[in-house]
Amino acid sequence: MLPTSAYDQQRCPQASGLECLAPLVRSAEETPDPIPTTIKGTIPPWINGSFLRNGPGKFEFGTDRYTHWFDGMAMMHRFHIREGNVTYSSRFLRSDSFVENSEKNRIVVSEFGTLAMPDPCKNIFARFLSRFQTPKPTDNANVNFVKYKGDYYVSTETNYMRRVNPQSLETKEKVDWSQYIAVNSASAHPHYDRDGSTYNMGNSYSRSGFFYNIIRVPPPEEKAAMEDSADLSGAKVICSIPAADPRKPSYFHSFVMSENYIVFVEQPIKIDLLKFMLYKIQGKSFSKVMTWEPQHATIFHLVNRHTGKKSEVKYYTGPMFTLHQINAFEDSGFLVMDMCCGDDGELIGEFTLENLRRNSGEEIDEFYNSLCRNLPRRYVLPLTVDEQTPADENLITLHNCKATARMTKPGEVYMTHEELHNDELLQFGGLEFPQINYGQFNGRPYRYFYSCGFGHVFSDSLLKMDVHTKELKAWRYPGLYPSEPVFVASPKATEEDDGVVLSVIITPREEKSTFLLVLDAKTFSELGRAEVPVNIPYGTHGVFNEMG
Repeated sequence: MLPTSAYDQQRCPQASGLECLAPLVRSAEETPDPIPTTIKGTIPPWINGSFLRNGPGKFEFGTDRYTHWFDGMAMMHRFHIREGNVTYSSRFLRSDSFVENSEKNRIVVSEFGTLAMPDPCKNIFARFLSRFQTPKPTDNANVNFVKYKGDYYVSTETNYMRRVNPQSLETKEKVDWSQYIAVNSASAHPHYDRDGSTYNMGNSYSRSGFFYNIIRVPPPEEKAAMEDSADLSGAKVICSIPAADPRKPSYFHSFVMSENYIVFVEQPIKIDLLKFMLYKIQGKSFSKVMTWEPQHATIFHLVNRHTGKKSEVKYYTGPMFTLHQINAFEDSGFLVMDMCCGDDGELIGEFTLENLRRNSGEEIDEFYNSLCRNLPRRYVLPLTVDEQTPADENLITLHNCKATARMTKPGEVYMTHEELHNDELLQFGGLEFPQINYGQFNGRPYRYFYSCGFGHVFSDSLLKMDVHTKELKAWRYPGLYPSEPVFVASPKATEEDDGVVLSVIITPREEKSTFLLVLDAKTFSELGRAEVPVNIPYGTHGVFNEMG
């Protein structure tokens, strides 16, 4: 039986009178050739590069409709910023899924929440047999832009990525992780080391069980950098972590990395592998095989990322759910981990297009108020736990830290978190999509992170959090819905928050009223905006490409 957990049960205020967001989840048209924007205010002239965004952009083919927001075809966006001017362009990713669906004018490749139906042109026997074929993984990489060996890829959570040109947004070759290393999938949230290598997490399963694998892709070689082709050579699995239950492994979206450690969070969102095999026969989608099982603990697997050695200590806490990490760093023999967490992992399957398109008022209020709000938490792992470690006393001795860790029995440490916020944050509906000054402070002690507040089903504010004082700065205006904020450091930065924060703002209230927002990261006040007469659906993640 788990010890009484201290995880957060506090809910944010209930909402009333929310507006309909249906215009933010409808198919858009691509803009392949760059178009000018209208500048209001000032875009700092030192910003030189491209703000790249990814996300679902097409939700139907012919009369077939996708079921879940995650299913929409990947659409890439580029705001190119130079000398105070901004241009905009966009393209659909020409994935195999997009091309095949387009050619047949119907959905022929299954996605997360939508199962492709058998070809109506086949005879009854052939259609029946097709239900017993394992669905092929999609290459609809609509989650993030990622970088390996200097090349940009768009990524989702299958074994496929697509290399892309970050200037033209042209789709290049499909890359299959399993052709390089023994994994069946990889996350869309890698971490980047300062030596140029990239770390990620991937799954594998075989007769010997189900494993979570830590992957390292080395820096580019000088010769390879001259070739225009995908290159993941030298990638290797540095550690394989067996699942607590090989029949029901945990879902994960990201992982923790500090200067010397990687932590994999095995949370009680479970993927039922038996259901996965049966659901194709039953005509159900992949989203239905995921279950929230709060009777299980959350386990933190600690791995030395230089040696690949996994700690024999079992660090654990009560049931919780996390999608995105904020940062992690080592301090005086402890590993401090900050992440956005919730107490209800049912969240993922609920983002169906039907729910997101609910009418204003009572319908959308009911859906929003049913959702768990994620809040920032700090967990602290004591790095030295051995036979001499005292039992049943708080091992955390960091100054002014409210997180706890107690050895409950030899080799097992139970942890409680510190709330990384004050009550003011609750008025913004919690937060998600955290970003930091990654280039200088990832894996190191830091002070600030930037995120989206969720006073609606989609983010309706931008937030800056001071983790030392837990004070907030906010940008929020009715009817405006910002994307994940991305920090860009100024070229002469001397402090952590010297720079700007970029976010794409969309609205359901007016057609073609999108703009790129530029905030001063220190004061969180608006410097300028670049207005562009296009409709952009609500997206997922983005990056700033300084070499744009």
